[in-house]
Parts: sequence; C-alpha cells; structure tokens
Amino acid sequence: MRRVLFIAFLTVGYSSVWAADTIKFDVKLGLWETTNTFQTTGMPQVSIPPSALANMPPEQRAKVEAMMQGQGSGRPRTTTQKSCLTREKMDKREMFTDDRKECTRTLVSSTNSKVEMKVHCNSDGTKTDGTFRVEAVNSENVKGSMQMATVNGDKTINMNSNFTSKWLGPDCGDVK
Repeated sequence: MRRVLFIAFLTVGYSSVWAADTIKFDVKLGLWETTNTFQTTGMPQVSIPPSALANMPPEQRAKVEAMMQGQGSGRPRTTTQKSCLTREKMDKREMFTDDRKECTRTLVSSTNSKVEMKVHCNSDGTKTDGTFRVEAVNSENVKGSMQMATVNGDKTINMNSNFTSKWLGPDCGDVK
C-alpha cells in the first residue's frame, strides 16, 4: 500500500512536469508558486504513529498532518507550495529522475505552450494509469490538470487535480 501512496503522491508534484521528455515549455526560470486542488477517493485511511509525528520538525509534521487529513474522503483539498525552476531541472527532466523502470510515459502532444502526457505504472500487482495536461498561459503562468487511477486487487484509488502556477521572480532564495 505504501507503493500505491507513493505513486499517487508522486503525481501531485507538478512544479516541474513540463520538464519531462523533450518538452521545452516557454516559461521563465526562477521561483514559482503552485496552488493545487485535488480530490482523492477510495484511498484507505493511513495513520502515522504518534511517536513518529513527535519526532518530526513542526513544519514537516504540519505538512504530513494536513496531507493525511481527509485523505480519500472525496473532499477537495488545496495546497500551495513554492519551487525553484532552473535550467538544470528542465534539462534533467526533474519530475521523473527516480528511474522507475515500472513506469512508462507517453507524450500524446507537445507544443511550446501545451503538453499532454499519459503515464502507466505496473508494480507488484498495482497498476496506475493517468493523464497530465499542462498549459503555459504565458511565460509567467501555467495551469494544468491530472487524472489518475490506481488499482490494486479490488481496490481503486482515483485522484483528480487542477493546478495553477505563477512565476514570482528570478531569485529562488533558499527554495529548492
């Protein structure tokens, strides 16, 4: 089940999805802020032992607790995070650097402003299929969506997400 959660949450990291394959989005490099609204249904409730939460730094604990709250309930949740988009991240295809051999992605279409990609993962009897759509509205604004379904035996987890990203400036400060 951890693998299912990993695959599902891996897909939420949109800040560099446009860096995959030969995609060269016409967007500015630097500090970006992404607001992601997503709904997940069918995910079993997972609890983290209180001792593990107690050992986390307060910021990390708050993020984990927020992530776990209402998981799988079907209620929309919104998160906002900052990330730094660098030329190196674009060139290294940052979104998929984990070399997951069990996952394939198929570029359906790609222009300087729009990308559609299909993803398929098959690992230990768990299959995940999804579609990413990303659009550079202009060089400082990006929007997109993602639909994923993860099936393990008779359990299906569905995740639907919409996001917007806006460029904040060329200097990332300590944001990675």
